[in-house]
Amino acid sequence: MASGGAAGPGLAFELSVPFPTSLLAWTALGSLGPDPEPRKGGILKELDVTENVLHARWRADEARILRVSISSFLDHLSLVVETMDLFGPVA
Repeated sequence: MASGGAAGPGLAFELSVPFPTSLLAWTALGSLGPDPEPRKGGILKELDVTENVLHARWRADEARILRVSISSFLDHLSLVVETMDLFGPVA
C-alpha cells in the first residue's frame, strides 16, 4: 500500500514491527494504512505485512518531511498498539 506523491532518490527509512500474530499485524495495517501523507509530493510511504511483521518504508526529498511523517506514524502506531492491548487478544 502506498500513499503520498513520488519522492526522488533523497532519503529513505525502513521500520519493521513484529506483532504476536499475523492477524494483529494485518489489523494494524488496516488501521494505519488509510492515512495518506498530508503533503502532496516529496514523500512516499509504503506499508505491508509479511507473516506477523508490519513493514513500513519511506522515501523523502527532505529530512524534515521524513521526520514529520515518521513521527506521525509512530504516534498512530502507539495508539493502535495501546488499543489492541486494551481490548486483549483476538479470538
